[in-house]
Formats: sequence, structure tokens, C-alpha cells
Amino acid sequence: MTAVDAEGSAATQEAAAPAATGLLAGDPMMLGLPTFIVGSFALALTLIGSTVPVGTFGSALAVIMMMTGLGLFISTLWALAVGQSAVAAVFGIFTGFWLSFAVLVLGLDHNWFALPATAVTGTIELFLTSWLIGVGMLTLATLRLPVAFTALFVFIELALIFVLLGVSGPSTGDLKTGGVFAIIFAAIGVYLFFGQASVATGGKPLPLGPPLIKG
Repeated sequence: MTAVDAEGSAATQEAAAPAATGLLAGDPMMLGLPTFIVGSFALALTLIGSTVPVGTFGSALAVIMMMTGLGLFISTLWALAVGQSAVAAVFGIFTGFWLSFAVLVLGLDHNWFALPATAVTGTIELFLTSWLIGVGMLTLATLRLPVAFTALFVFIELALIFVLLGVSGPSTGDLKTGGVFAIIFAAIGVYLFFGQASVATGGKPLPLGPPLIKG
């Protein structure tokens, strides 16, 4: 059998294979992206102070815990079920981010960690610095993906940097700037979701740009 015949036979077998059903069907990004988007907008609004005082993070916890954290956890399991390890890794990591953020806010507000008052700011800085490193790692890992995904992570990094500066400094201006960057990365998430939704409903994907590293 020639290579052409082998490829044709493989293609015929793939075409004849039954479509996946149940847990082995569908696109986990259809759930993961909108849950991420809603939590991102909720966090951005608390940073900007448009509806609540700047930095009143407890106001967003209902959305962050029960929508974003839970939704991303389900999306992670879904991605694992369909064999999308990269998607599962990203959703799983961000499940950890949102849930750990909720635990941080609740723990500090209720003194669960029994920290002295002088250690509160340092604890928040530790949290933000750790996630700067983690998201930076993810950013580098997306360089072979379409540039829209890299841009998403770059703006998450910028938001974390300015929130860290806002926590460390006396002014709320940096927190508001972090909120602006959060709105930008949430908007990129909306664009990515529309692209996935278009494909899921029988349309064409939206252009996501070429990767920064090819090959």
C-alpha cells in the first residue's frame, strides 16, 4: 500500500467513525470562556470603583465563586473528558486563581489566617506576585497559539502588575488602571467566545491572528 493509499484509507475510516456523544462531545470553551468573562468584569468593576468603592473585592465574590470558579472547574473536567489537555490546564489553573482569590479575600476579612495587621499587605503582595509568575509562564506557553490568546494573557499580566502597585502604594489610581486592563482582557475573552460560538452554531471562526512563534 502506498502512502497515498494509506492516507486515503485513514481518512475513510475517520469519516466513517461515529460522532462522539455525551461527555466526549462538544467544546468546553463554550462554558469556560463566558464564566471567565463574567468574573473578569466583576473584578474589573470593583477595581475601577464604578458601582462600589475601589477595592471592595467582597462585592464580587458571589460571582467569582459560584459562577467563575465553579464554571471553570466544570469546564476543566469537560476538557479532560474530551482529551483537550492544554485547555484543561488553562481552565484548571484559572479555577485555582479565582477560588484562591476568594479564599484570600474571605480569609483576610474574617482573619482566618490569624495574621497580624502588619502582614496583610505583604500577604496580598505575595498572592499577586505568585500569580504574576504563573500567568507569565502561561503567556510564554501561548506564543505558538494565535496571537489573540497571547494578548489575553499579556493584559492579565498588566492588570496584575497594576493591582500589585495599587496594593503597595497609597493611591487608588493604579488599582483603577488595573481595572481598565481587566476590562480589556475580558473584552478579548468576549471576542474569543464569539469565535467559538460561531463555530458551535455552524458558522465560521473569527480571525485570531498568527502566532508570534511559528514552527
